[in-house]
Amino acid sequence: MAGQAVPLAQHHLAAGSWTGVHFHRPEPETTTMLGAEPRYGTRHPRYPQEAMKVLLIVNPSASSVTARTRIVIQKALSADHRLEVAATSRRGHATRLAQGAANDSIDVVVVLGGDGTLNEAANGLAGTQTALAAVPGGSTNVFARTLGLPDDPVEATGALLDAMEAGSVRRVGLGSVNDRYFLFHAGVGFDAAVVERVERRGGLLKRFAGHPLFVAAAAETWLWHYDRRRPAFRVSSRRTDEEAFGDPETAGVDGLFTVCLNTDPYTYLGTRRLSLDPAATLDSPLSVVTFRSLTLARIVPVLVRALGFWGPPVAASPVVDHRSDVVEAVVSGYRPLPYQVDGDHLGEADELRFRHEPAVLDLVVPLGSPVLE
Repeated sequence: MAGQAVPLAQHHLAAGSWTGVHFHRPEPETTTMLGAEPRYGTRHPRYPQEAMKVLLIVNPSASSVTARTRIVIQKALSADHRLEVAATSRRGHATRLAQGAANDSIDVVVVLGGDGTLNEAANGLAGTQTALAAVPGGSTNVFARTLGLPDDPVEATGALLDAMEAGSVRRVGLGSVNDRYFLFHAGVGFDAAVVERVERRGGLLKRFAGHPLFVAAAAETWLWHYDRRRPAFRVSSRRTDEEAFGDPETAGVDGLFTVCLNTDPYTYLGTRRLSLDPAATLDSPLSVVTFRSLTLARIVPVLVRALGFWGPPVAASPVVDHRSDVVEAVVSGYRPLPYQVDGDHLGEADELRFRHEPAVLDLVVPLGSPVLE
């Protein structure tokens, strides 16, 4: 059926079979071949007629990455494309691998890992002609789910193969904070302190506990490890229709927690989207959502709305300052500020500068993705 992903078991694998399962891909009548005009987006200028040069970056420590999954995905990608495989071994490794791929004229970098590995690869590919493709391998996989990919990495690979065959590649914008790109959001203050506590525990607990670990870390941070009584920073910003920043004293806002969104949702809690600004998309400038208070009486109603249960939009809450169409923002700390990008804690800073970077990354988008609407 046009626009639907072909199950991975139908994608021809080079070896023909694996663990007793036979793979064969029939020629569907609705398939758009690489040599034809793509149905969605703009076909990548370097894509060859027959096969693409693909680098698969694997984070072997990601929670959903197993040896079996990795082998199946490698065989599927290598059936019709020239595949190279590299595994990350340390923080920042995916950035260097992606940079090397772009320098070697690789057409597509496929990332099997979580949002952190995907972010590193995006930082290596931004500003190049090499496209990024996501295969969910982490615990939450916010960006892959935002694109509409299946949660299962094997099924997601099938969807990506169909997208690559149809030439479904889109040039999208990114956000940046202190010259570090982010795909979906960057957080300052409370949520970064939560991420830091989760990463301190790390290891097998992070791999298998998933969302319960984050909920427990959030409660622990709120109770004992974050100053909720005094503002932590002041946010000032410039919109697309403004030539300069306003006076921080009059146009800025104090906060305890702020999120700069490149797209929505902010994250997922189980299967539910935690949405802070549904209007934030990969084609628009940034949205900045700042929480002035973190008292339970004020924050719980906002979370209920963000999870889509009831109530007006998050932006309508009196405890929230919402700014859309932001091209630049500055967060000036009253104390050192923890910050995170795409779920990875980056440390502390006294000042954080955000920018919207339009049309800077080629992205493989699955057919039927909400990004294409």
